[in-house]
Amino acid sequence: MPTRLTRAILFALYQTSVAASILLLPLAIMTRQAGVTLPAHRVVKRLEQAYDTTV
Repeated sequence: MPTRLTRAILFALYQTSVAASILLLPLAIMTRQAGVTLPAHRVVKRLEQAYDTTV
């Protein structure tokens, strides 16, 4: 049971991080033009790896 719960939470977090990254895309483009990058890809990649290890 804890594995199912962990998997469900990781899946929800992963999907939420992908959606947040898409929503923040205009902000990321503006900040990149200013010379600053947002590390959203790191969060998505780590959650993807964590979910893949539970599956």
